[in-house]
Amino acid sequence: MRNSHLFLYLFGLTFILGSCQNPEDNSQDKPVYMWFDCEANYERLSYPDSIQYYLEKVKAVGVTDVVVDVKSIMGETLFTSDYAHFMGEWKGVTRSEEYDVLGLFIEKGALLGLGVHASLNVFSGGHNFFDRGIIYEEHPDWQSQNYWDNQIIPISQMKWKYNGMLNPALPEVQDYQLNILKEVTQKYPRLKGVVLDRARYDGITSDFSDFSKHTFEAYSGIEVENFPNDIIYWEKDEAGKPVWKPGQHFNQWIEWRASVIYNFIKRARTEMKAINPDLLFGDYTGAWYPVYYELGVNWASHQYDPSLEYDWATPAYKNYGYAELLDVYMSGLYFTEVTIEEVEKMNEEAMKNRTEDAMGKGREYWYSVEGSARLANSVVMEAVPITGSLYVEQYAKDVEQFKRAVSMALNSTDGLMIFDIVHVINLGWWNELKEAIENAQKKD
Repeated sequence: MRNSHLFLYLFGLTFILGSCQNPEDNSQDKPVYMWFDCEANYERLSYPDSIQYYLEKVKAVGVTDVVVDVKSIMGETLFTSDYAHFMGEWKGVTRSEEYDVLGLFIEKGALLGLGVHASLNVFSGGHNFFDRGIIYEEHPDWQSQNYWDNQIIPISQMKWKYNGMLNPALPEVQDYQLNILKEVTQKYPRLKGVVLDRARYDGITSDFSDFSKHTFEAYSGIEVENFPNDIIYWEKDEAGKPVWKPGQHFNQWIEWRASVIYNFIKRARTEMKAINPDLLFGDYTGAWYPVYYELGVNWASHQYDPSLEYDWATPAYKNYGYAELLDVYMSGLYFTEVTIEEVEKMNEEAMKNRTEDAMGKGREYWYSVEGSARLANSVVMEAVPITGSLYVEQYAKDVEQFKRAVSMALNSTDGLMIFDIVHVINLGWWNELKEAIENAQKKD
């Protein structure tokens, strides 16, 4: 990355708060979302009185909206679908197809004044730890083909990856997923919004199928003579560990993948809004923009030009920034450090041993809740309100740090999302969450 550290640091010094969003005209200025994961809460949400109980709990701590995960990483849905399998069992707990968890959330949430959003895992089709999902059943041909250590491997064979991702470039994959998104929009007209999750590639090593090669060549006008090494190739580092390196057509490949996701997002918004114009169209990604290109996603504004700062971006990459297509954007500020100052005080060994996903290399100010929020604001450029999102489990051993993170996320962005309620339940942090939300709102 050329001069990326200096640019990000200087840009981050200008704090961009963005506009506040208040769709329900509540007493709170900013929305506060609680996420209900599909698998983690399957048993808990299998009873109507339990749904009622937890909706009352989240309302009491200051939550304004809930996000209900209704399409699992396996591709199964919690509502009856004409396209996907119904998720009628998980770890020995069963549900009948008549049990409408999303309908119950909408009904009970309305009585409490809570907005209800449905989340769907988009380009995900299997759970590799359970050999379950559409890539193990009717559509093994849809799974991502990953180029890993000089071998192209179906993702279902990569058992160190729990999430069996699909190839987003396949037209039949896009049509299938869009049918499900439109279906949930039609079935639940009282939904406040839909949030796309995992609308992305598996990673930089995907997808290297023949289809992707030919589609890229048609897009770019480049004939790739040495595929896939002209895109990425593998070497061993000093410790003998395989590491990927960019090939001669890497930047054009990155641009093409971003175009695939952009065009799907644009189509999804258009077709879902045609069904329900009032539906809030949302997306959820990680906040680490300098390396998020590895997932084929440009969540920035199309007015922001990363090619001026990063050597992986072409001048045309900015054309596939999709922030303007969103009504809700949830950015995962997944860092244990809360402030920029905390990051600056870390020594090199501590930085080397970080455990967060996809954080890149080097010592960057954005390795914090505060810094990543500033970076998100700087590249989104107020195209959409940003909801700062926190992964509760990261703070499991430090409740005070969690409270500080809640306040920082809510004050640094246009809202707050807590992922996931299961962690709040397990840790018993209801009072702590309530206190942090109230304190943040006093400062705002």
